[in-house]
Formats: sequence, C-alpha cells, structure tokens
Amino acid sequence: MSDTTNQPTKPQSSTDTAGFTQPLTHDEIRSFVPPDNCLDGKTILVTGAGDGIGRVAALTYARYGATVLLLGRTSSKLEYVYDEIESFGGKQPAMLPMNLEGATYAEMQQLEGLIDKEIGQLDGILHNAGLLGQLTPLEMYDVDTFAQVMKVNCTATFMLTQALLPLLKDADNGSIVFTSSSVGTHPRAFWGAYALSKQAVEGMSDIFTQETKNTTNLRFNCINPGGTRTNMRAHAYPGENPMSLKTPEDIMAGYVCLMSDASIGVRGQVVALQPKD
Repeated sequence: MSDTTNQPTKPQSSTDTAGFTQPLTHDEIRSFVPPDNCLDGKTILVTGAGDGIGRVAALTYARYGATVLLLGRTSSKLEYVYDEIESFGGKQPAMLPMNLEGATYAEMQQLEGLIDKEIGQLDGILHNAGLLGQLTPLEMYDVDTFAQVMKVNCTATFMLTQALLPLLKDADNGSIVFTSSSVGTHPRAFWGAYALSKQAVEGMSDIFTQETKNTTNLRFNCINPGGTRTNMRAHAYPGENPMSLKTPEDIMAGYVCLMSDASIGVRGQVVALQPKD
C-alpha cells in the first residue's frame, strides 16, 4: 500500500527527529484500549449496520460517544439496532435505509444533503456492507451474481465515498474504513467476485490515500477482520465450528481505534485484526 509509515514498531508516544508523534503500528491498533468517550463529538456512518460486524460496530461506536448513522437495506434490523443504542443511553442515532445494490449516485448525493441538513457533520464511514456471492471457479461463475457482488462490495462503496467526501473533508480528522479480507490481500481460487471486489477495495483505499494525503486531513484504511462468527462466515465455511471463532465484539478494538483520533497519521494501511503467525 502507499503509506508504510506505521509499519515500524515504535510506540505511539515516540517521536522522530523532527518532533512528530509516530503513527500507531498494526499491533497497537489491534490491542488498542479505547478511552471512555474517545468518539465523543463524532458522527460515524456504518453500512451494513443491521447485523453481524456492522451491528456490533455501530453499538460500540455509540458506547464510546459517537452519533451513529445506521445504513442498511432492512429497516426492521436497523430499528432493532436503533433501539439497542437508545436502551443504553447512547446519542440518538439515525436510520438510513438504503439497498446499495440498487442505489443510484443521485440518491447518495441526496443522502449527503440530508446528513448535512439534519446533522451538520460527518467524521467517519465504516464500509461494512458486503455480499459473499458464489464459491466456485471463475469459468463457472454466474455473471449476474458477479455484477451484484461487485456493485455492493466495490462500486457502491466508491460511489458512497465520493458522494460523502464534501462532508468528510469538513471534518477535523475524517476517517474512512473499508472492509477487506484475507482473500483480498492474497486472492485464492474459487473465491471469485468476493476476492476481486476486496482487491479492488484495497486499491481504492490506496489511491484515495495518494490523492488526498497532501491536501486534506482525511485518512483511508482497510480492516481485515479475519475469521469471525458471522452469518457470512457460516455460509463460506458451513462445516466450521462457529465456537472456534472470535465474535465481532472480540475484535472491536481496531474498529474503534481507526475511527478515533489515536489513529491520526495512519493512512493507506490494511490492518489484519487476526494475523496468522
């Protein structure tokens, strides 16, 4: 990726000869201990917020003080997460029903206007929504399914990021976090459109980083959550014992870190939350 400055193992408090604090390493991101209210004053949009990692991330961001915008295709699931946030006294969230597969760019621009009018700020996006598609050789891959996976996992992610950039640029330290996968970093046979879409997302983060790092305070990074106890994982590995996997709650430190100001300076990275030895 384009920015490798956070690869050395210097701690956050270390400084270089010019006196600048060094960005966090990947180990420090994974083991981050969030201070109370470390997201206070921030507004964060989470796609795929109705279940799985997206739901847990939305709840976690709210617990640390953020105003969370819940984007997903199923209103009933968003309502449940909305109620969960209100039940523990989190800041009032907002529900943004949207089917990313069919959403147009004009609708995403309208969403930017709505957020600007009703909330007035946007400090971060967690691009979590995704489709698995088929696990089959590319020569046998259904072309309609291929297009569907690429639209949700890649094209819509690009469209939504671009549409919301005006708000993100106004943030003091805007953070955009894409969701990748081990098969995005190292493509594997039979993973088809899913692997290709995640490769594209990593490239998207890299290009956005190169194009914005000298002119904005924005930071773009990818998270690879690793094997996690979700419905998508169960579909990909039906014979796997789910109890052998970490839960979404177990990996939230990295998600909070990359949205908090502790990660200022971390740019263009793909952070594996469960790296293999």
